[in-house]
Amino acid sequence: MTAIGMAASRRRAIDACYEQALKSYDEGGLPIGSALARGNEIVAVGHNRRVQQGNPILHGEMDCLQNAGRQASYRDCTLYTSLSPCMMCAGTIVQFKIPRVVICENRNFGGNEQFLRDHGVEVEIVDDARCIDLMARFIAENGTLWAEDIAD
Repeated sequence: MTAIGMAASRRRAIDACYEQALKSYDEGGLPIGSALARGNEIVAVGHNRRVQQGNPILHGEMDCLQNAGRQASYRDCTLYTSLSPCMMCAGTIVQFKIPRVVICENRNFGGNEQFLRDHGVEVEIVDDARCIDLMARFIAENGTLWAEDIAD
């Protein structure tokens, strides 16, 4: 794949994260989206459905992986996420041996990047302004729900 093709694939996955986060926000949930990519193909997308489904473990990354279904291996995949992963999601990334995570934003929640790095996961932070702004808006509007989500 050319550098231009890789950049376009990366942009599509980042856009998918934002679109999934916005979808969750519009549904009254936490604006966190995720995309699983293999090469230049998006295998699955998902978004946080904790509020919508009443399921405390249905985070964006978990929904995405569930939507991907069973995979023989994740070792050739990249997981994109609109927000730095919590410990549960970071542990799942390590458990499934996903080698690379692209985080659209870590300003509103500084998740577990070091844990991922310590377990051999390549971490890239892209500071996507749309994701930063959407999460900041959600936290300002829904402080109690946000505190519940991060067990604060």
